[in-house]
Parts: sequence; C-alpha cells; structure tokens
Amino acid sequence: MPISHSLCEQFAAIIQGKGSMNNGVCSVSLSRQFHATIQGKSSISIVPVDVLFESLDSNGNALNLAEIAILQEEIPSFMHAVVQQGIIVSALHNHWLYTSPLIMYIHLQSVEPPLNFAKKIAYAFTFLKSPPIAKK
Repeated sequence: MPISHSLCEQFAAIIQGKGSMNNGVCSVSLSRQFHATIQGKSSISIVPVDVLFESLDSNGNALNLAEIAILQEEIPSFMHAVVQQGIIVSALHNHWLYTSPLIMYIHLQSVEPPLNFAKKIAYAFTFLKSPPIAKK
C-alpha cells in the first residue's frame, strides 16, 4: 500500500522532525545536541537519529525502524522505555573508536501503525539527556 505524504508528515511531526519520502520509505533525520570527538577531532556527523517506516499494509501496519546515537549513561533508562512499549531492540553497538564521550548506537524495530511507533519513540526521547532536534 502506498504511503501518503500526509501520513509521513504526521509521523515526522510527532517526533518533531521533517519527513522525507523516497522509494516508498518515510524517513525522519534528527541529530543529538552534544559535543563529540573522534581521536580528539570534533564531529557533528556521528550523532544521528534516523526514524523511518515502510511496507505499509492494508491493515495500517508498517515496518518501523530507528537508529539512535546514545550516550552510555542514557542506555538503561532509554532501553527500558522502548522495551516496556513493546519495541524490539535489535542491536546496541559502537560505530567509532576513540570517541569522547562514549557513543553507542541503538537499533529499534516494530511492526505496527507508524503513528503509534512515532508516539512511542517520542516518549522514549524524554529519557535522553537532550532530545533529538530536526536537522537544518
């Protein structure tokens, strides 16, 4: 079932970002607001937040996915918030060595109506030290 631009915009609004449609995928890219370095060099590209959905079926369910840069100390409360809402944590790992602070990446997935997923993610964001913001 095709994804409407209106549904994508509603999804993005819930997580306070801007939606983008590409090849049947609605995605929202945000970023975290904290200073990070790799090998002592500043980087803003290593703190992404990507939330998306695709494969919307006739029952209104979609494959919902997210990847979020997360600080080590945020992991317990954030992970608890997503798991308690029935979201699957499919991975938690690092991407880069020698980062300061230590940054991990958490991958989330569910099959459910995309607006429900967006509401759950927005709630989980309240457990982060700084909420993700829309990319400019």
